[in-house]
Amino acid sequence: MKIKCDYCGQMIDEGLDRCPNCGASISAVNRMASGEPKTIEELKQWYVAHNLPPEETTRFFIGKDIKEPKAFGIYKNSKGDFVVYKNKASGERAVRYEGSDEGYAVNELYQRLRAEIADQKEHSRGRSRSSSGNSSNQSVSGNFIRFAAIGIFIVTFAFIGMVSCVVGIFDKSLSEGYYRYKGNDYYYQNNDWYIYDLATDSWDSVWDESELNSTINSDTYRDYRIYDHDGSQFEDSSWYDAGSDDDDSDWDSDSSWDSDWDDWDSGGTDWDSDW
Repeated sequence: MKIKCDYCGQMIDEGLDRCPNCGASISAVNRMASGEPKTIEELKQWYVAHNLPPEETTRFFIGKDIKEPKAFGIYKNSKGDFVVYKNKASGERAVRYEGSDEGYAVNELYQRLRAEIADQKEHSRGRSRSSSGNSSNQSVSGNFIRFAAIGIFIVTFAFIGMVSCVVGIFDKSLSEGYYRYKGNDYYYQNNDWYIYDLATDSWDSVWDESELNSTINSDTYRDYRIYDHDGSQFEDSSWYDAGSDDDDSDWDSDSSWDSDWDDWDSGGTDWDSDW
């Protein structure tokens, strides 16, 4: 069975640790850490353990061959192969993977589900902020309360800004975020570097990090730090670890769905793309 290399796009034999065309490690091997689901049954258990809404809400069907439009899924077919698919809004099916490697198949859907959870949480926070804003406009009673709140906010904001400046002066650790070096944009996360490919508008892992680590270090990183990256955001890529924001928290600790099930809106998912 052939699979597609995430880096050079060539079809290669499944089961290889490295692509014979470009030399890159196969992404499933790199991303599949211990503790992550490697079988369909483990993925089912992970789904339940993280309190996710019913599959009819999330549109992720584990162990089922769903034919209706707008569905992600994984199942084992009659030939014994594992199939990872996406049914588009039109009803057309895009097969992400079909082969005998259950771990690879499960990881493909697992990574897509993680990305969807992150998107849904962000959208849910946005809706919550909007709703909160509308409610606060109706609940304010009296100019005194309004001005007092504004005064407290200004004082608090100024204090936080002062503390941030002091911390910034003494904090010399290499921080997570975007960097620019020799005309290329990079992202630093969990001691690893990732490079942006303008031609494909995508992110890849940096295999030889020695030059970056020796040049962009704890003493010089501010010279390379940027906040104006154009193109696809690293946070939207499959490499992004949503729990790595300098607080050493585990991604799974934030992956449980702690909102009402009604907050999950799969209508915002891009159902026209292949994946």
